[in-house]
Amino acid sequence: MNPFDDKDLHDLLRLSSVAGIGSQRIRNLIARFKSPAAVLHASVRELVGVEGIDKALARNIKTGANAGFADQQLKLLHKYNANIVTFWDELYPPLLKKTADPPALLYVRGQLLPGEHRMLAMVGTRSPSSYGKLMAERFARELQRRDITIVSGLARGIDTISHRATLAAGGRTIAVLGTGVDVVYPSENKELAKKICDNGALVSEFPMGAGPDAPHFPRRNRIIAGMCLGTLVVEAGLNSGALITTDFALEQGREVFAIPGNINNPKCYGCNRLIQQGAKLVQTIDDILEELQIDLTQYGQEAKKPNVPLSKIEEKIIQFLSHEPVHIDALAQKADMSTAQVLGVLLTLELKNLVRQVAGKNFVRA
Repeated sequence: MNPFDDKDLHDLLRLSSVAGIGSQRIRNLIARFKSPAAVLHASVRELVGVEGIDKALARNIKTGANAGFADQQLKLLHKYNANIVTFWDELYPPLLKKTADPPALLYVRGQLLPGEHRMLAMVGTRSPSSYGKLMAERFARELQRRDITIVSGLARGIDTISHRATLAAGGRTIAVLGTGVDVVYPSENKELAKKICDNGALVSEFPMGAGPDAPHFPRRNRIIAGMCLGTLVVEAGLNSGALITTDFALEQGREVFAIPGNINNPKCYGCNRLIQQGAKLVQTIDDILEELQIDLTQYGQEAKKPNVPLSKIEEKIIQFLSHEPVHIDALAQKADMSTAQVLGVLLTLELKNLVRQVAGKNFVRA
């Protein structure tokens, strides 16, 4: 339970509005005075006795705690059915609490679960290749079968694919935003954000109404890494923002995993470089679970695909497929069949969850 009541929360929001105060100083002040109200009523002399508080900041606390800001935030929280989880709340992500700079306040739409720690970050490029999309879908789907919550940033590309694939497989996912939880960016992910709220949460340290300012996103990445046991980079170039998340993960003593990619594809250079630098090379989810020391036996049988009986013609077609996209015309030529016949077989294989269609009438194994 949150140790703070509605009045405390209003005072905490007022305190958070003070220019230059930051989460570390808020935590120090609460540790010293025990409640937000006591902080706001303390004298300048008493405030200066707290680590990180000088006279200028103490005066700001006395004069700059904005009640109007707190009122506005509470109204927006009510409007969007959101809430605030404080650092002192049992719902606060336990792994994030152990990081160097955990936010004092998290704005949340959806639901955080008490003690939830079986979380893995999935990040990558905003413009993935067919291979990158396939890998994101595959790993998100298989990880949720092992009861792993997928955490990402709701950005275009790998983030969006990871969230969608997790939800489609009936899993739980959390999106950490670089905006307020009432501002979905990019806007085309509004429907996805609603679905995440139904089976996970939108989380942000930024107040309601905060827009997508560039400095917000690196700060957002530290929370993604901090909430999780490790970070999996699916596909990323050398300058990808996903690598900022891995830097935070390493700083926080968390594991970094990378899926190897085509050495001729610039979108894979970042992943391959991470592996060169010591990140765990991942070929299956067991590579991740073993490193994190998550019990493989409890979920192992559940995660394996059942054996699906195939007809001779289905076996013939599927042998020509791999995780690299193959065009329908090439399949027809290899199988010495008409395009219409091959499409019919592929449809059956899709219904058996063995084959997937990707862009440009290409097909891959699921």
